[in-house]
Amino acid sequence: MKYLLLLLLGLLPAPKAASPVTPVPTHPKNIILLIGDGMGLTQISAAVYPGGEPRKLNLQAFPVTGLVKTHSYNKLITDSAAAATAFGCGCKTKNGVIGLNHKMQPCTSVLELAKAQGLATGLVVNSHITDATPAAFLAHVPERGMMEDIAAYFATNSLDCLIGGGQKYFEQRADGQNLYQKMEDSGWQMSGYKTTSLQNTTPNPAHPFAWFSAWEKPGTILDGREYLLEATTKATSFLQKRSEKGFFLMVEGSQIDWACHQKNAEWALREIQEFDQVVGAALEFARRDGNTLVIVTADHETGGMSLVQSNKGDKVDVEFNTGSHTATLVPLYAFGPGAEAFNGVYDNTKIYQKMREALQLQDVQPVKN
Repeated sequence: MKYLLLLLLGLLPAPKAASPVTPVPTHPKNIILLIGDGMGLTQISAAVYPGGEPRKLNLQAFPVTGLVKTHSYNKLITDSAAAATAFGCGCKTKNGVIGLNHKMQPCTSVLELAKAQGLATGLVVNSHITDATPAAFLAHVPERGMMEDIAAYFATNSLDCLIGGGQKYFEQRADGQNLYQKMEDSGWQMSGYKTTSLQNTTPNPAHPFAWFSAWEKPGTILDGREYLLEATTKATSFLQKRSEKGFFLMVEGSQIDWACHQKNAEWALREIQEFDQVVGAALEFARRDGNTLVIVTADHETGGMSLVQSNKGDKVDVEFNTGSHTATLVPLYAFGPGAEAFNGVYDNTKIYQKMREALQLQDVQPVKN
């Protein structure tokens, strides 16, 4: 009462108005989807205990986690083509099939939907860009080995940013076409390992951008190949400038799978560590931006990796039970607006549905070549 009287008499300053609260967006403007090819829980565990002492990964910063079932339409053990078609296009299909359902009908990818709605789109990999996982976001072919046919889809206007290997399938083709030149003539900013390093390349947001890291498959991280972090940083910055409506970017740590196929623990661990650096960069971007949903998952587990007691003190050794894929559930991590939708255990096709709902994407027909 005394406080109110003094306030009315003008003997006390009026209370400051509360600062407006910035609303937390319920839907993201951007999605960064990070795929660790072949990366199961054991591969992640191996990176946590690389030398016996626990190491904190960027993956541990995610507030939402889930488990994903990976089987394909006709096999309990999927391949990358069927798995990427499931979470990229939302439909189960047969192993080896890209962007088509089990009836061989085209199914539209989340990338194609995003592009149709005016978002910028990008694919970044350390495999050839025509490999199964990136291909499923853009191409529609019955066999993942149809590299030249897959490359033709990249020459359409559905993509804004392309970083990966496989320049051969754009230039040295059976049909005689030079898609590299065709893309450059249509306005693409084309570059690659032959002429300019990625570090010295500056993408111009006024043009779609491509940088090829190899003629065919890029080298391994053990051979000195390290561009995935640089590529992810450049791609997010470029795509953010490319469209005011937002962007969809898929980044794949492709060679985790390759290393596990070869049962090479050192190679696998180095690839996972590089991939985790990419995860950290994506998280940093999302925290700074406030409108970006980051999703990290895998298409399947490779190698049946296990961690067993080492004879060298309190350490673990990596063992592989197979040189192939397994049916093990894979983890999913989510951060940002809409992340809570990814909690739980679900089929890999649900990833597509959840991403569509997050970006509020409408139906369009897939591009036909």
